[in-house]
Amino acid sequence: MQKNCPVETTLSLIGGKYKALILWHLSQGILRFSELRDRIENATPKMLTQQLRELEAQQLIHRKVYPVVPPKVEYSLTELGKSLMPVLVAMRDWGADYLSSKNIEPNCFMMKQS
Repeated sequence: MQKNCPVETTLSLIGGKYKALILWHLSQGILRFSELRDRIENATPKMLTQQLRELEAQQLIHRKVYPVVPPKVEYSLTELGKSLMPVLVAMRDWGADYLSSKNIEPNCFMMKQS
């Protein structure tokens, strides 16, 4: 990574295969692992776990473990994670404009929230 490059820094935080999708889903509220797995269908459990661990290590999400059997784990955005929402909204809007310019109807779960 180039020293102190803002774009590379941002990409290093949200550039994982499913990180932006995880952050977007968590912007809707607290979710359990199974709920994230259901919403991000193409992610294997192993990949989803890896991406969640990286986001937690980067302090973009919070992982809360309840001391019950079976284990209950909830994920939520930290304040730092919430601060990325304008970036994700801008990416969504740019992508929608790009698709529209190619005469393709933007159609995904992200289009339901501003």
